Amino acid sequence: MSGAQREKHEAILDSAFEIFGQKGFYETKISDITEHAGIAKGTMYLYFKSKEELFIAVTRRDWDTFLRNLNYRVKHADGLLPKLRQVAEHHLEYYYERKSHGKLFFHAPNNDSELMKMMHGFLTRYMATVKDVLEEAGMPDPDFYAKAFIGMLDRLKMDILFEGDFTREELELRVDQTVRLFLRGSEGELN
Repeated sequence: MSGAQREKHEAILDSAFEIFGQKGFYETKISDITEHAGIAKGTMYLYFKSKEELFIAVTRRDWDTFLRNLNYRVKHADGLLPKLRQVAEHHLEYYYERKSHGKLFFHAPNNDSELMKMMHGFLTRYMATVKDVLEEAGMPDPDFYAKAFIGMLDRLKMDILFEGDFTREELELRVDQTVRLFLRGSEGELN
């Protein structure tokens, strides 16, 4: 792909991210995306055969960026607490930065086998990163605890996406509370 083609490809993905995020998969028309990107409808089809293929490309790019940034943050933190804090911050910041694009997550093509396969791969890689952090710290049954930690964070994303007034300060508080609860349980909160 030439430089100009790569730029156009990225412009289409950027526009699709915006429109899918605002309208959801089913309400988005290809013409919405091409108009936003400032290209002809036929040009889009030179890069993507269908709306489903475009949605998958947008999602893949977003998830690859998520995992790349997560791995960088974890790699540059020392010790279990700082690494878990990086995971929690990254997870919640991801949704905080996309809270105006919530329809990307809840109005997606639900019967697309390629998207489901890709989602499974993403979750497997994400889980492996957290599991490695826990294994490195000597935690027993790191697979279970990785699922539990990500599950806690995933529940908190709902507050971010559905509470319109969720603030950056609340995000920081939730990061601290989640990591503390995960590592120490609720016993310290009761005393």
